[in-house]
Amino acid sequence: MNCYDCHQLGKTTPAIASCRNCGAALCPDHIKVTAQDIHRHEGMGLSTLDQPARRLTCSTCHEAEHQL
Repeated sequence: MNCYDCHQLGKTTPAIASCRNCGAALCPDHIKVTAQDIHRHEGMGLSTLDQPARRLTCSTCHEAEHQL
């Protein structure tokens, strides 16, 4: 599979991951990696785990999630 964003630019680049939101295939140049806190129900509320999870998204979804 090839990177969707590269395809839009007229290039062919092998993909190494896919966006967790839209599913677009992504090459290393187009992946946005962010941390995501993981919460677990504990007793009467939520507990946040010590180590965040890795979250891979494309540029489009990343920008949509971080608009002001």
